[in-house]
Amino acid sequence: MANKINGSDTFSPLPSQIDLELLEALLEPEDATYPWNPADEESEAYFQELEQQFGMQDLLDEELTTRSQDFYSHLDALWSGVTSTSEDNDNQQQAVVLNLQETLRATFSACVPQTLLNSIATKAAEIFAARQLISEQLVECVQTVLPTWETEDLLVLARPFAYAMRSSESQNTAFALNNLKNSEWTALSEIEQAKVTLAIASYAFIQLNNSESEL
Repeated sequence: MANKINGSDTFSPLPSQIDLELLEALLEPEDATYPWNPADEESEAYFQELEQQFGMQDLLDEELTTRSQDFYSHLDALWSGVTSTSEDNDNQQQAVVLNLQETLRATFSACVPQTLLNSIATKAAEIFAARQLISEQLVECVQTVLPTWETEDLLVLARPFAYAMRSSESQNTAFALNNLKNSEWTALSEIEQAKVTLAIASYAFIQLNNSESEL
């Protein structure tokens, strides 16, 4: 009998320190200050304080919701303004291009391919406000329609037209365009075509400058 009592079958080890701490943590109430007895005098003050906290939280949530709605409404208004401004600028730029294309067609379409005139008008309107030398603007304007020409060679041909634009003289432009009077575009040499193209580009920039001055 003694052997059975002292045997391993009935032996229960004492709880360890870790087990005791775990048990204490499980039995500890979540809120030690919670008034379990509603009849206590301190209970009413405790619950009033809780209600005030919940009320303040509700107000904060409501204010946060209102402020966030105002904030996003303000962002929507700003974005709408940016979008409208961008659309207005695009429409204005498109109108400038169309007007310039019409001007060039009315002046040169009898002698120059319309696609070339449209290309010059589009590029001229695009780079008109760029801070470049006039000769560089002229070359950039015609490079798409004169793809076989080197930039350096076009700059040489563009200088007289750039000088004429700076000095408000039109002799060089008029001289180049006179070649179109009695000649077909395809009958012109490559150099003559390049000069005429640069002359048309300078004419396009002059028209853009005149239009800007009238605004």
